[in-house]
This record gives sequence, structure tokens and C-alpha cells, in this order.
Amino acid sequence: MAARAKSKGILRVLQTSDADFESAFAEFCKRSTDEDVKVEKTVRDVLGGVRSGGDEALLKFVKKYDGVDLKDLEVTKREWEAGIELVDSADRAALGKAATRVRNFHRRRIPGSWEIKEEGGATLGQRVRPLERVGLYVPGGKASYPSSVIMNAVPASVLEISEIVMATPPQPDGSIRPEVLMAARLAGVHRIFKMGGAQAIAAMAYGTESVPRVDKVVGPGNIYVATAKRFVFGQVGVDSEAGPSEILIIADKTATPAWVAADLLSQAEHDELARPVLVTHVKGIATKVQAELEKQLKKFERAAIAKVSLANCGAVILTKNLEESIAVSNQYAPEHLSLCIDTPEVEAKMVTNAGAIFLGHFTPEAVGDYIAGPSHVLPTGGTARFFSPLGVEDFVKRMSVMRFEPSKMRELGADVMRLAEMEGLPGHGKSIELRLEKIRTSRRSRDEPVAAAKVTGSEKG
Repeated sequence: MAARAKSKGILRVLQTSDADFESAFAEFCKRSTDEDVKVEKTVRDVLGGVRSGGDEALLKFVKKYDGVDLKDLEVTKREWEAGIELVDSADRAALGKAATRVRNFHRRRIPGSWEIKEEGGATLGQRVRPLERVGLYVPGGKASYPSSVIMNAVPASVLEISEIVMATPPQPDGSIRPEVLMAARLAGVHRIFKMGGAQAIAAMAYGTESVPRVDKVVGPGNIYVATAKRFVFGQVGVDSEAGPSEILIIADKTATPAWVAADLLSQAEHDELARPVLVTHVKGIATKVQAELEKQLKKFERAAIAKVSLANCGAVILTKNLEESIAVSNQYAPEHLSLCIDTPEVEAKMVTNAGAIFLGHFTPEAVGDYIAGPSHVLPTGGTARFFSPLGVEDFVKRMSVMRFEPSKMRELGADVMRLAEMEGLPGHGKSIELRLEKIRTSRRSRDEPVAAAKVTGSEKG
């Protein structure tokens, strides 16, 4: 890593002016951990076990890794209803408002089928159809995430998908948290299963006696979940890479240090591998944010987790100017990008890589996590370079449709034959040639009576 700047604080400090910044920052952007390789064998064993052993193997893995000895995996209707009754009315209202806002946002984005008609007799188009059954993974772990239920399920439910299946780790007593059950009801989930980790992904990808096989698995989780999703891709569809949570805040002199520190902590509290990053060209802001972090951590409920995240995975990056700060962010491609600057709308035009962008001082990342409207399921680990936020597009499939009339085949057939010959695929060319012969034969059949009539008419004349 580049040498630390003189300012002290819990976050390491990198400066773009350092001679070794490029190599140090490239290493920082990798987000790699030693755990990636270590978990692969475990995940492969779990996937293979569930695939061949069904419910029996699944229940054993739930006992081993989720720590609960279950007889039945699925949440019953009675259990679901009883859990919902335990939810406080104010909590129920907040969850309802969040679900409504997310639903309204995604209803505006439903892709539609279309077709065009070309002159000469061709119809081309695309038909959009929802997937039949999808699986949602909702993490449990170190916190309860009813918001993840809403953000995963609502984009699927607005498409009226036939069956939305949810998997989430049970509590030690085998139950599911009431607020998670409430969120599932509001979001349109049809069935809930008590299972976490790689075993949950395996069950939804392959199917068991109790758990139906799905067409696609979405949702964030720990490294075991992320690894399992990579391994089952191809058997089922999966969404974007879901690694540890991350935020990159770009701040200028107008930023409030206490607010910036609080926003960094809002991500650092997720888990020890979360990545909170501050990028600024104002050294004074960096110093004040470091001080605020130390101050706020003293009374921070999840300080033990946040301190590890800040010290091991976080950083302050000092740049020369705001334009360089944007360039640094684009290279990092963060999950969450917060522009705590004077003119966020202007600078946002230069952003090319980010899962979600939060504009201005009064748009903290937390509003996106809970109630703004767009899904908070976002690409992490630099995959915002090529992945997008979860949306209705993730729950549909597109089918290409085309129709050629004889006139269009006559117009383009020779070009198809030429291209087929170019690639050494004579069968392709033959399929065209036979049709062109039919078209020529039919045309001659139509033209001969006309020509004969003309000759007859001429003779009479």
C-alpha cells in the first residue's frame, strides 16, 4: 500500500500524488479475500449433497450450518399468519410504505414486446415473457433484513410471476422473524423455506422433494451464498455478483464531516468485510471525517464490527481535484456512490460505473436501502462496470421473433447463401437454395399464363 498520509485516523490514507498510488489503488480495487478459495470445497460438497440427496441431505446441512434441527422446511400458513400478528402497527406501516414505493418505481420499468414490419415482406420483433418461478435469497446472519425481502420480491411480483419462492436462515428456535414474514406478505412472496447458505441455493437450483426448482436465483448473501450462485449458474439464472456491502463517498468543502462519517458507518456496520471509502480533494474534510469516526464509534452499537471494516477494508483517498475524484470512483466502480458535493447533478454526468448514485447532502445511502424506490440489490466488487441493479428486467426473458415472406427471401437469400459459404456451412446455404427454387418455380407458373395471354392477344390483333 502507499504510505499513510500524516493525518491520523482509523481509515488508511492513500494519495493520488504518491509515486506508488496506481499499483496500491489497483490492489485495493481487487476486493479479494483469502476466504474465496477456502470455501469452494465446502460449497461444492453442499451442492453435490443436496443435488443427490434431496430433502434428507438438505435438512442435515441446515442443522450443520444454520444450527437448527428441523423436521419441515417450509413455513406453514398458520406459522406465517401468527408471525404477522406479532408485528407492531407502526413497523407494519413503514414496511407497507416501502413496498408501495418500490412497487410504484418498478411498475414504470416493465419492458414490453414489440415488432417492426420491413418493406418487402419481413416482420421482426421481440416478445417479453416473465419467468415462471423465481427464488429469492434473503440473508439472516448478523441482522434481520425485511427490506431485502421487499427489494428482491417486489420487482418479481409486479410481473405477476406464477411462483415466488423465498429462502432465509431460521432463528435458533426454528422460526422466521415476524417482520421478515410481514415483508414477504407485502412483497408478494408465495412460499418461504427455512434454509440459508449454499444449501439454500442448491435446493432452489436443483429442487428437492419439498423445495421446487426455480428458473432464477437472486439476492445477496455471504461468501458461501455468492460462491454457490456462481457454481449453479447455467443450471439456473442468477443475478449480479453480491459480495460485501460498499460505499464510496465523494466529498468537497460543502460536505458535513459528521454526516459523511455517519454514512461510512452505515455501511461498515453490515459486517467486517464491508468497504467504506471516502474520496476527497479537501484534506481538511478528510481529517475532520476521521475525527468524527472516532467520536461516533464511542457510542456506536455495532462498533466492534464497524471498527474491523473501517480499519481493514476502508480508506481515505486524497485527490488533486473533484474531476480526479470522479475518475477514481469510476475505476473503483462502487456499489453505492454518494456525491456529497455542491453540484452533484453536474458531476454525476461524468460517472460511468456505479450501482446506485446518491445526489447531494440530503440523500444518504440509507434512503436507498429502505424507501426511495429502486432496489437496493446492487452489483458489488467492481462488477458495476458491467452489471446493473436488480429490477423487473431480471425476471423476464426475451424471445426474438421473425417472419420472411417470399419477396423478402428473394431479396436477401443470395446474401445468406454467400455468408454460409464463407463459413463453410453448406447445409445452411442449401436450406435457402431450396426455398429460392420454389419461389422461382412459383413465379414462372404465374408468369407463363400471363405471357401466353399476351401472345394470344397479339395473334388476334
